[in-house]
Amino acid sequence: MFESFDGSRNRYASLGVVSSLPDELIDSIWFVIDLDLKGVIPLDNILAFDLIDNHGKVTLHFSQPESSIEMGIDLPYTYSPQFPAQVYAYDDGTKETILLPSEIRQY
Repeated sequence: MFESFDGSRNRYASLGVVSSLPDELIDSIWFVIDLDLKGVIPLDNILAFDLIDNHGKVTLHFSQPESSIEMGIDLPYTYSPQFPAQVYAYDDGTKETILLPSEIRQY
């Protein structure tokens, strides 16, 4: 078994994510994984992030299947109603990808 989100694998964002989120928000998801989650809690190979409107700014709400641990991270970026409600970070053991819920079945 491999260690999920170890940071040594190549990281990507799907076309759907790249076309619906600004680069700095995508980068922030990776930073949250590396700085706030990794080494703090055991991570599965799939992580869910809800994008929530927090008085015009983005709050990332982290959760993962099969775990009761949740976390909200406030970010300084302006929220847009065009943002997807949720994205997933998926680690297949060779690469790590941020995906829309509709794209997860492709992986």
